[in-house]
Amino acid sequence: MPSPIEGQARPIRLADIAKAAGVSHGTASNVFSRPEVVRQEVRERVKAVAEAMGYAGPDPKGRLLRAGKVNAIGVGTTEPLSYFFEDPFARVMMAGISEACDATGAGIALVSAANQEKLAWNIQSALVDGFILFCIEGGSRLVDLTRERKLPFVALELGFHDETISAIGVDNIAGGRLAARHLAELGHRRFAVLSLTLGEVRTGFVTPEMVRSAVYTGTRDRLAGYFEELSRFGVDTTKIPIFETENEENSTRAGLEAIFAGGERPTAILAMSDRMALIAIEWLTARGLKVPQDVSIVGFDGVPDGALCDPPLTTIAQPITEIGRRAAHMILDFDGTVRRETMGVELVVRASTGPAPKT
Repeated sequence: MPSPIEGQARPIRLADIAKAAGVSHGTASNVFSRPEVVRQEVRERVKAVAEAMGYAGPDPKGRLLRAGKVNAIGVGTTEPLSYFFEDPFARVMMAGISEACDATGAGIALVSAANQEKLAWNIQSALVDGFILFCIEGGSRLVDLTRERKLPFVALELGFHDETISAIGVDNIAGGRLAARHLAELGHRRFAVLSLTLGEVRTGFVTPEMVRSAVYTGTRDRLAGYFEELSRFGVDTTKIPIFETENEENSTRAGLEAIFAGGERPTAILAMSDRMALIAIEWLTARGLKVPQDVSIVGFDGVPDGALCDPPLTTIAQPITEIGRRAAHMILDFDGTVRRETMGVELVVRASTGPAPKT
């Protein structure tokens, strides 16, 4: 039995194993990749030599790269990776991506852009056939680095007006209008908005100038939809408090505290995500305010959790799962075409909205 090579300066290669076992390179390769075509005694001899020399088998990365396809999709995000597991919208989106990947046997690699220092390395080293860029608004560096890989990619959320980028999003202005019209037709005239991020990471009340200069077009478009529709009902939108959150519990609760600390409290809340809306229902209920008798709430997303809360959440439903499926197929079936899709939304009326309370 050959002994391990002493003082080996480089990694053991398959050619070394073939030579030590007295077989051709092709036969040694078949032992690891197509063992059924190699006689049992030859297989056993080659594997014994490989074990003695400390050879674990061919590098799968090299084999996949030589084949020109690794059968995996990278999902890049500007959020911490925990976002995919904590946020209900992200979970549903990943379910759609996973469904498309399962149908073809493809894998998924999560790539975080939250750490800017490691972002370039994370993108460059990901062993994938293409990228789905999640939460892309404001993530221009993520787009630039992904372009450098020269792999296909698609952005979720139309955060860039760059016709060279494949993207899938929803009509945020239409969604905002639907939510505002529903509440206005119920007689509400006092509103507050729990907002997604407009630009730099911050929380607090938003000024009109901050809205005009917003980097994140999805946030800006939802606000535009809200205010365009409310203006039709004679609502002075300059007096509507807008609180920018980070779409999580602490900043949403802080926003509610600030909004309800004022003089005349709102009778209706427009929340830019179901996650914020669900937090708001819990917060209001804990303070003895009834939903919708005292305050009506409309979310935005259409996640399953909304149908299960008490009361069930009225929301603007996006085709989240379908967006995920389409994004995955854009990568899996890439043909070199840039595709940009804007999908529709719908109002789903449940019990979290009702007539404005009589004053």
